[in-house]
Amino acid sequence: MPNRRSVLGEPLAWLDGLVRSKRPARVPTVLTVGEMRRLLASLDGMKWLMASLLYGVGLRLRECLKLRVKDIDFEYRQIIVRDGKGGKDRVTMLPAAVIDPLKAHLVRVKVLHDRDLASGYGDVELPEGLVRKYPRAAYDWAWKFVFPAYRYSTCPRTGVIRRHHVFEDVLIRAVKQAARSAGINKHVSCHTLRHSFATHLLEGGYDIRTVQELLGHKDVSTTMIYTHVLNKGGRGVKSPLDSGGGASQPPLARDVTPEYRVSAGAS
Repeated sequence: MPNRRSVLGEPLAWLDGLVRSKRPARVPTVLTVGEMRRLLASLDGMKWLMASLLYGVGLRLRECLKLRVKDIDFEYRQIIVRDGKGGKDRVTMLPAAVIDPLKAHLVRVKVLHDRDLASGYGDVELPEGLVRKYPRAAYDWAWKFVFPAYRYSTCPRTGVIRRHHVFEDVLIRAVKQAARSAGINKHVSCHTLRHSFATHLLEGGYDIRTVQELLGHKDVSTTMIYTHVLNKGGRGVKSPLDSGGGASQPPLARDVTPEYRVSAGAS
């Protein structure tokens, strides 16, 4: 079968020196602590709880949606993230600020689960292979999604009608609306909360290896992108304008933009 080094079975020696192009690095958008407070204050209920986990734990959106009851450990105050990016599991913290709201939320979800069981539903989608090994596990409370959908849906692959986790657009739209309500003039997405989590930890003095582990990054070079905020601008360099090379007082009385003045009678 032809591969990238051959076409129609003929070797292409000139390909040997080519290197795959790399995607240019982009500086992530990060919210300040004050902006995060305003954004979270613009959310409520389950949406506030999900956004708090994205920021307070550094979860990706899909990792938050796929959380199951058994992955929340209140005693050890930790969350086990299953099948994260790259198919890896990791352990991260459970913020104290969400413990009581999360417990109250799970009480309501348990009532919903019991109601589903009484209605002849109540099963949940399980990882491959687990259904054959534990056929009743799909009805077990421990395997239920922490953030279930508002209504039943039909699985396109199996045709089974069940309650899945909440649709990702629910939080995506809520976060964007909260950013507008909070007056944040930045491009804010759910992933911005994860970026802010990492940056604020580094600002708080935590070492980059710890942040790498909490984020689930394979390489520390990926985590290094968040150190851009710690440079406080142009790599920590103090401008000569701020070092005595400029005016000692702001030129408040000086018109610094005379070119924008329009004379009377000008067309």
